[in-house]
Amino acid sequence: MQENELVSFQIISAVGTARSFYIEAIQAAKAGNFDLARELIAEGNKTFKEGHRAHKKLVTKEADGETVEVSLLLVHAEDQMMSAEGFKIIAEEFVELYERMQNK
Repeated sequence: MQENELVSFQIISAVGTARSFYIEAIQAAKAGNFDLARELIAEGNKTFKEGHRAHKKLVTKEADGETVEVSLLLVHAEDQMMSAEGFKIIAEEFVELYERMQNK
């Protein structure tokens, strides 16, 4: 397996896991478990950073003048990364919203 493929799979794996944490956080908040929801978001953030570090390898490689071959796999990794980031924002908003609703 080429290095770019390996990095793409690392990104997909990490950010996919992060997205799952964010979705679980929304579900925990919906059930009224806000401490768990915040813990899940924190775990998601930690896992997302792993994907971001893998992504940084490719960005650094290209910034150093090396050619980074763009493949469907890399495009998919980028898409998954953006999706996970969107879910993070949504999860944070939902946790806050559910908490507000419970406190009214």
